[in-house]
Parts: sequence; C-alpha cells; structure tokens
Amino acid sequence: MVKKDKSEYIIQAVSHALDLLEQFHDDIDELGVTELSKRLKLHKNNVFRLLATLESRGYIEQNKATENYRLGLKALELGQTFIKQMGLLRQAKPILEQIVEACNETAYVAIYKEKHTVYLDVVETNLTVRVVSRIGTRLPAACTAAGKVHMAFMSEEELEELLAGLKFIQHTPTTITKVEAFKAELAKIREQGFAFDDEELDVGVRCIAAPIRDYTRRLVGAISISGPSMRLSDERVETELVPLVLKAGADLSTRLGYPK
Repeated sequence: MVKKDKSEYIIQAVSHALDLLEQFHDDIDELGVTELSKRLKLHKNNVFRLLATLESRGYIEQNKATENYRLGLKALELGQTFIKQMGLLRQAKPILEQIVEACNETAYVAIYKEKHTVYLDVVETNLTVRVVSRIGTRLPAACTAAGKVHMAFMSEEELEELLAGLKFIQHTPTTITKVEAFKAELAKIREQGFAFDDEELDVGVRCIAAPIRDYTRRLVGAISISGPSMRLSDERVETELVPLVLKAGADLSTRLGYPK
C-alpha cells in the first residue's frame, strides 16, 4: 500500500482560514474584506464566510468604527498559551529568583486577559510579613501595576474601547476611579516605562511592574515586585526597586528574543 503524502489530506477551507489569520502580522492590525480578498485571491463572498466563521469562534473580531477586521481574543489566548508553555515561564523563573535575591521582596510574572491581571508564577520573599500569593487569580487590571502596564501600551483605539466598557470600583482610598485621571496615569507609565500600584487594590500593599516583550516586539506580560507598604517606601521604590524591575523586564524580554 502506497502511503499518501500529508499534503493530500489538506482541507482547503481550513488552509484558507489560516492564510487569512496570517495576514495580520507586523504592523498590520486591521484589514477590510476587499483587501483580504485581494491578498488571498478569493472572492469576497468566500472571504466574508471565512471571517464570519472565525468571528463566531472569537479568532477574528470586527472594529465597529471602521468595519475592518482584526485578530480576536482567541488568537491572543493561543499565543499566550504558547508563550506560557514554551517560553515565558521557563525564562522568567531565574529572573524572578534574581529579583528576590536582590531585594527579598516577592516577584511575579503576569499576563493580561479580558480586563484582568492573571499571575502565572511567583517567587516569594522569606520574610514573615509578605503579600499572599495569588497565582491563577484574576484581579482587576486597572488597579494592579502589571495590569496598568498592559493597558498603558495598548493602541489608542483598543484603550478607548476598553475604557468605554470599564467599571471603576473603589477598592481602597487610593484606587483611581476617574477616566481622565486614569488616562493621565497610563500616559505617565508610557513615559517612564514602568507602573506603580500605590495600595490601589489592597490597603498596605504596593507594587512596581515593567513590561515584557518578545521577538515580535509585542507586550506579552509584566514582571513585578510586590510587598507591604511599610517596607516599600517612596525612596526605596525609586532608588532600588524601579531600577531592579526595569532591568528584570529588559533581561526577560531579551531572553524572549526582543532586540536590544
């Protein structure tokens, strides 16, 4: 019996769907039906059916303002799963350990998912008073340093869409609850390259976070240092912890292929 070549088992519709997804690369964030039809050399009706199928499963979404299409959250989730399994956590562990060795405060690596921060891994301080580990817990991104890092580096369009449906909750007296104040906070983060959570989710807890980028230059996570406010004074944050977390973010990004 002659064994068939794997190419003979290819399903054309699936191949076209994957070709469509692969059109969104580098700086191409959105594409319309006409442009996709030209690129794929397919009739507009076929392209529309592919888009409708992928949109129903969350791999593609439509920008209601422009009527163009872009990658959906499911595509992001797949990428994050790959990073989690093959790169981010493996590369992050030794850097988290280095942070804790240097400052003896708890260090985390986190991702952003659907308006929430999700902590994937942690190395804890050996001090008795410490922040409770929240691995796997979904926390509101708008009042965590790691979440604010992700939101700060979103496109203007993504951020406006997010803020339009975001409900600010007053978790503590220092939680930012006004949209304009929050936008100003994000602008500050973009300028300085790190985010600071000043007891905005939990009273008595402060946190500093820096972005993690991969070889595509995309932000794929955040690395953070967290501890009780009594140990994280303004002076210590500025002189010791900010430089430490920025270096950790840069080192981890380099490990993931981000060009120096």
